[in-house]
Amino acid sequence: MTSAYFQCIGGASGDMILGALLDAGLSPDDLRGALAKLDTDGYALTTQRARRGGLEGTHLVVDLDERGRGNHTIQDFMDIVQASGLSDSVVRLSSAVFSRIGEAEAKVHGTAPGETHLHELGTLDTLVDVVGAVAGLEMLGVERIYCSPFPSGSGVVRTQHGLLPVPAPATAALFAMANAPIAAPPGNAHNTGEMVTPTGAAILTTLATFTHPKISVDRIGYGLGTRDPEQYPNALALWLGSETTAAYSAGVKLIETNIDDMSGEMLGYVQERLFEMGARDVWFTPIQMKKNRPAVMLSVIVSADKEAEAVDIVMRQTSTLGVRVRPLERIEAEREIVSIDTSLGSVAVKLKRLDGSIIALSPEYEDARRSALEHGLPLQEVYSRVQREAEHRLLHP
Repeated sequence: MTSAYFQCIGGASGDMILGALLDAGLSPDDLRGALAKLDTDGYALTTQRARRGGLEGTHLVVDLDERGRGNHTIQDFMDIVQASGLSDSVVRLSSAVFSRIGEAEAKVHGTAPGETHLHELGTLDTLVDVVGAVAGLEMLGVERIYCSPFPSGSGVVRTQHGLLPVPAPATAALFAMANAPIAAPPGNAHNTGEMVTPTGAAILTTLATFTHPKISVDRIGYGLGTRDPEQYPNALALWLGSETTAAYSAGVKLIETNIDDMSGEMLGYVQERLFEMGARDVWFTPIQMKKNRPAVMLSVIVSADKEAEAVDIVMRQTSTLGVRVRPLERIEAEREIVSIDTSLGSVAVKLKRLDGSIIALSPEYEDARRSALEHGLPLQEVYSRVQREAEHRLLHP
């Protein structure tokens, strides 16, 4: 399993992502072949080896002719992708990136996503950047994507709307939508100009998890930006490799609060709502509060993108006046649920994998319960029989 980590040394843009992919081993012919499936023209790709500061990498430019500079809508791009011969996953993920761009632009302009005029993002290089990035990652066999914090940049950028602050409003909206971490410019450089473009932000906030993986690095590529400032190398690094264990670190948050004035029924209701919204785990711990009052501590584990929703449920559904939130590193084994044929019929079994190998398994409760009722057997006997047969078939064939 190949994982990718994008290190935003000097920013991120669509062109820099493509350059990093090529520098890390993606064939230019394969990239052009994938883009040819879009059945559109008006652009050409040029690449060259270059240096930014002390780094050598690949600088890719999407050259547009008059047709390519024509303005397109988000729906135009999605229609082109949907009509292409690209794989289902490339179509799906590219469409997700375009949807995110449309949503961000709509937030900035106060319009519906389908009604927003894209200005600079409406030219064909946006289509090429997005689809090329998604297809390139697939061709390199990347299954998990991670990203470093984005550099904020500083100063202003000139656009068709006039001068805008850095990061541009659409880019800032994409940061906020993904709850992406933001860092100061390298070396606290001043007046850096735009360091992260809306296209680069849309691609990475859609595809990547913002955490640093533990990987054994096989290849590193550097995608270079157009500018060559003195303060920092205008480059995006791409690290490719396998994660050091089959377990992976998932970016999650731990939300906690202490409650001493709610009944068990009310707390149980809160737990149900949290699980319904997608919490990974919810539990209660008996504690003592001031004046030795017995109380409970409510703990909730959620993915980073669901933090705000979980906090809202806790604040609205409990009597608490505040919650504690902190990042939590969670190491998860790979898991898979499969159905196997047993002497009691088809039963779903959860598999636990490390380094690609099954190391443990257990029957799924609902299937075991159904089988126990159908055969008039004790649930414990069903569990034991299914466990034994599944281990014989999958662990010790």
